[in-house]
Amino acid sequence: MNPLSRKLRNNYWHLLCHRQEIKDSGDFIRFDWLGEEVVVFNDNGSVIAFNNLCPHRGARIFLRDFGNQPFLCSYHGWSYKNGHLSVPQSQFSSTTDFSSVTLNLLETDWCGDFLFASISPKFSLASQLSEVTPLVEAISHSIFERYDFNRYDYDCNFTIAVENALEPLHVPFVHSSSLGLLKLEHDTDTFSGVNSACYFSIGDTRTRKHLLSLKKYFSTDFQYEGYMSVYLFPFTMLSSTFGYSYSLQSFFPAHDDKTTHFTSRLLTSNLSKLSNINIIEPLFQSTSKINRQVFDEDHLICKRVPLASWSVEPPPLVTRFEERIVHFRRSCKSELMIEG
Repeated sequence: MNPLSRKLRNNYWHLLCHRQEIKDSGDFIRFDWLGEEVVVFNDNGSVIAFNNLCPHRGARIFLRDFGNQPFLCSYHGWSYKNGHLSVPQSQFSSTTDFSSVTLNLLETDWCGDFLFASISPKFSLASQLSEVTPLVEAISHSIFERYDFNRYDYDCNFTIAVENALEPLHVPFVHSSSLGLLKLEHDTDTFSGVNSACYFSIGDTRTRKHLLSLKKYFSTDFQYEGYMSVYLFPFTMLSSTFGYSYSLQSFFPAHDDKTTHFTSRLLTSNLSKLSNINIIEPLFQSTSKINRQVFDEDHLICKRVPLASWSVEPPPLVTRFEERIVHFRRSCKSELMIEG
């Protein structure tokens, strides 16, 4: 197992989902990271994150990526509800003590309506998010529901996938018929501890005018009238065009250093009236389709970059569009220099 991947997974908080994705009892979402699985589950209103294994004999509980079902192990009938494990009494004597048997729970915390989880965080969520906290919280309060769920493996190390998402230099070449059509004009980069964000104006006049005309159909706590991409170190991206929807992307490392477990969700923003969905539906459909195309294009180009090409040192030639990559590598290098 790559030492950097292990330390980043174990010691940091990770944005796993939005409250609307797990709003009903029995709702769950499953993720892969470093050869293990973690599940977020709504246990009758209490949201937990845990290692996806039954504590009895280690059978996987949830097999699908997401859905709604009771917590029930299909191997021996163990179940979990209201914070307690239930075991078929016929399997053990009435005097058997189960008090020490429990799920392998992760620590959880909320930033607004976004749920974060960690195995053994070395600092608080607020400390990790630093000055980006108000932005993440405002975005979370603007979300209405999940519209699309997309998941597959990238054939590259997570560092390659993350760095691809951090820089806009590749957009005209890799995304000429998708994201490139916006003709993004780089405005500024911001840095907040180990996190960063970049902001772009929409250079295509016709597209910008159309997006502005849709503003009256939405009611959001936050909106950036352009394209923005927020990176939450180490594995998460939040991106949006005009704040009408948000793409939540996870680049979790695999046990194999040549693979990244990629998951994206399209989260739609609050409408000023629910009836506006009839007008806005084509926008969400188009955004979902384009996002999938963009991520497929990213995957194809990332496959070309072997892990041997990556280093914690800055690239030999750094443009002003790659400052976030330098920042990312510096953060990774600092983590590797910490003992343990």
